[in-house]
Amino acid sequence: MNKKKVLIITYYWPPAGGPGVQRWLKFVKYLPEFDIEPIVYCPYNPIYPQKDESLLAEVSKKLKVLKQPINEPYKIANFFSKDSKTISKGIIPDEKKQSLAQKALLFIRGNFFIPDARKHWIKPSVRYLMTYINDFNIDTIITSGPPHSLHLIGLQLKEKTGVEWLTDFRDPWTTIGYHKQLKLTHASKKRHKALEREVLNTADSIIVTSDNTKSEFSKITNKPITVITNGYDIEKTENIILDSQFTVSHIGSLLSKRNPQILWKVLSELIIENDDFAKSFKLNLVGSVGASVLKSIKDYNLMSHLTVVGYVSHKEALKFQKQSQVLLLIEIDSIDTKAIIPGKLFEYMVSERPILAIGPTNTDVEKIIKETNTGHYFNYDSTTELKHHILVHFKSFQKNTLKTNPIGLQKYSRKNLTQTLAQLILK
Repeated sequence: MNKKKVLIITYYWPPAGGPGVQRWLKFVKYLPEFDIEPIVYCPYNPIYPQKDESLLAEVSKKLKVLKQPINEPYKIANFFSKDSKTISKGIIPDEKKQSLAQKALLFIRGNFFIPDARKHWIKPSVRYLMTYINDFNIDTIITSGPPHSLHLIGLQLKEKTGVEWLTDFRDPWTTIGYHKQLKLTHASKKRHKALEREVLNTADSIIVTSDNTKSEFSKITNKPITVITNGYDIEKTENIILDSQFTVSHIGSLLSKRNPQILWKVLSELIIENDDFAKSFKLNLVGSVGASVLKSIKDYNLMSHLTVVGYVSHKEALKFQKQSQVLLLIEIDSIDTKAIIPGKLFEYMVSERPILAIGPTNTDVEKIIKETNTGHYFNYDSTTELKHHILVHFKSFQKNTLKTNPIGLQKYSRKNLTQTLAQLILK
């Protein structure tokens, strides 16, 4: 039996690091088990904000990977300003603290590169892939964004070849938080909205990662929308020994807008009020950390308890997750983040360590944590409850009884999620 061929168009692919690469790296791993032959198309010479060479080992030697050059504007921008490197990573300073160079870069990025800085890869990709689709009888294409310019590759291929087209939105488009920081003109905002609407109403099917995004897109299109979240894989790790101290760890970027003042205040109070807590508590930040976050930690006199580890490989991140006593998940207190489900949440859930999450009300994250019994979720006005809960965790740590009792995790395994994807492709 011949397997159905699916061309997956993605920007993030090993050796890219960070959360963006994990989703399709894992889908591609399991799709052949469901009679689907994945073929990956990605840039030949991208500028990835983070790299993780260890992920190359997860790419099957049997997988066909097509690559074409991409012209990255950040290559040019780097000659003029070091700020372009931080902006390309998503590290955008508070508006009041932005330099003239940063303001200029954000304006140029927002208004001259619509929908994003990879827009110049659209035309050469369409030319190359049109020939490939016809020559190799490709049945289906899938575009994964952000960057959402990849959906415009899919849009043009659909219009020119009639190939079946599925769009995968790892994040929303026009409602994602950083859009408000790009200094978009009225005309640019309208252009983004128009492109978003055209993509959503031309694709044969739409995949999103959260119920909130599905609800949002349902107001724009009548096309079928399927929620396929990110998930966890069974990862082989060495025997992990839990930290001897009461470590509270955040894995991933903790940028300036994601600065939980409520948490720093509570931790500061516990250190003052409880000598045992003060002697044992340690805060680990594993990943990029915004300057305003570090300033807040300093203002609350937490620096002596802080370890900033910086970016690590995925393998090392898993190790930190499993050896930490408590895992932090922080989201910006904004309606714009209700639909965001960080990929690390699912790895947190199988780490057997309790999750302590802080974010806005009525989020998909809150729903999943409660549903799986893997931690507790707090809003930004829950100071008393948060303080009480951390103290409860600390007392359990002292008794060596701090653990989780998760339920229903299997639905979030990468293999089960790939089966849902396969059923969508094979319809």
